[in-house]
Amino acid sequence: MNSSGKKTGKGRGAGKPIVLPSAFAPRSTAAETLLSPDQAAQIQQLADLLKRNHLTELEIERSGVRIRIRHEPVIRTTTAQTVETVTNQSASTGTTPAAQTRPPAETDGQVTITSPIVGTFYRSPSPDADPYVEEGDFVKKGQVLCIVEAMKLMNEIESEADGRITKILAESTKPVEYGQPLFLIDPNATP
Repeated sequence: MNSSGKKTGKGRGAGKPIVLPSAFAPRSTAAETLLSPDQAAQIQQLADLLKRNHLTELEIERSGVRIRIRHEPVIRTTTAQTVETVTNQSASTGTTPAAQTRPPAETDGQVTITSPIVGTFYRSPSPDADPYVEEGDFVKKGQVLCIVEAMKLMNEIESEADGRITKILAESTKPVEYGQPLFLIDPNATP
């Protein structure tokens, strides 16, 4: 213990409980909340589950203890590469799901906004509202382009570049996959 009477992290051996900061202590008592190594391992498993399934938030309650874990996904943009197509394909070659999610080959130099999660794509904040953006609209970096709903959580997808929307690649109220292209933005266009 240090001079203020609180436990320090020094000398902590295996099997001893982990002391959470006082910010996590229940408001009704001044006692510190302790986690056993098993409980800490369970919390880590919940965090791993959150990441593996690309969830933004997970909440669980057991025996009067509620744990909420939240992760803000990083929205990444990618520049599309030119894709060469072979015209003499055999009839047995079908379209693969990966080929269906690629943007068209004429997107060289454009910014592709992709879905950071699996969910349902919405172009407007509500069914009777106007869409956030239309093809041909000029957008600013950080401007909301759409919503992807996952497990009743509405995730606003923002533009990563200034420019003009050249193509909307997803259909409103339809499911989208992780990494699926949603919008093409021409960063060289000027209003």
